[in-house]
Amino acid sequence: MKRFGNCLEVGWVLLMAGAAVAQQPAASVIQPAAQPAASVTLPAAGAPQPDQTRITYLLGPDDTVTIHAVNAPDISEKAFRVDATGEIKLPMIGRVRAGGLTVDQLETEIATRLKVYLVEPEVNIGITEFRSQPVSVVGAVATPGVHQLEGQKTLVEMLAMAGGLRQDAGPIVKLTRRLEFGRIPLPGAVDDPTHQYSIAEVNLKSVMDAKNPEFNIAIRPHDVISVPHAEVIYVIGEVNHAGALPLNEGDSLSVLEAVSSSGGTLHTAAMSHARILRPVPGQQKRAEVAVDLKKIMAGQSEDIPLLAGDVLVVPGSTGKHAVYRALEAAVTAGTFIASYGVYH
Repeated sequence: MKRFGNCLEVGWVLLMAGAAVAQQPAASVIQPAAQPAASVTLPAAGAPQPDQTRITYLLGPDDTVTIHAVNAPDISEKAFRVDATGEIKLPMIGRVRAGGLTVDQLETEIATRLKVYLVEPEVNIGITEFRSQPVSVVGAVATPGVHQLEGQKTLVEMLAMAGGLRQDAGPIVKLTRRLEFGRIPLPGAVDDPTHQYSIAEVNLKSVMDAKNPEFNIAIRPHDVISVPHAEVIYVIGEVNHAGALPLNEGDSLSVLEAVSSSGGTLHTAAMSHARILRPVPGQQKRAEVAVDLKKIMAGQSEDIPLLAGDVLVVPGSTGKHAVYRALEAAVTAGTFIASYGVYH
């Protein structure tokens, strides 16, 4: 009985101790000191970027805009074309000057006019068709024609819009600009004899190679960008890939380089009897320059530079041709005999 009483006493003590612990506030977990928020605010994923066209593109004749105006059904969700005078005619508020304004500026102007009818007019405008800032890109580009600026564009960006340069494009791009849009801001720019246009040339290769990035100027409405074809030489005869090779400004091709660019000579080539047919100014007949490819390749003769319009002719050797035809016949016959032996 005494033992049982001792157990009760111990149990009571433990129960009271547990209760005391339960009445104590829970131990706080030590947290690291709060760090100040980062000062750099990153945009949310997929956040829309500002439309530069709204603040850079100047509206003009033949552009078409669509207006969304809250509580103004007569003009809302309708397309309006900018007329030849640079104005659009709207129900309720009449003619509004749009030419020379950005989309943001036109929104402000229309909202101001609507305040006669609405307390806090909400206006949003989108450009449906770009027609007032044409730029002509002609010459050696993938898709020559008239392209719209649709905002601020550089020379390289306009060439990209035209599909990029073709392989036969020359390194020089010619620009023509109406003087009403200012002179072309490039060294060497001149006015044409009529004093209506500014004309300049740009070495596009230096722009693309980042040697003269400042020449990648902004293009203005009605500019004409002309990409002339490069000068070429021709390689014909016993080579793997006969055809034209571009000869860019500042670059030159020698006979060996031209042959190499054409895939090399065929086995049937008469190496010692090649020749260059060179144009003669004022004459239809070309001058002929003898070329011994065999000696040039052996280092026994100097390589010869080719000029624009040259035709390098690599003739075939009748003897070599006959030998290779005989070898082809022998190989064919041998294959036939071997096959005949296998199956018979």
